[in-house]
Amino acid sequence: MFEIAGLGSLILLVLCLWAIISILGSSATTGTKVLWVLLVILLPLIGFILWLSFGPRSTARQT
Repeated sequence: MFEIAGLGSLILLVLCLWAIISILGSSATTGTKVLWVLLVILLPLIGFILWLSFGPRSTARQT
């Protein structure tokens, strides 16, 4: 049981790091970036889901 929880936590950590890197690479204003990063750090799962749905997009994405 602990192995499954540990794996889930590791996956969530990787997803949150990916979100933070993408937020910092976006073309949003500095204030918006700070708010999104704080949301992802303070509420990892909910913050990640909200960022995925409504967050600023990276400038690398051209689709």
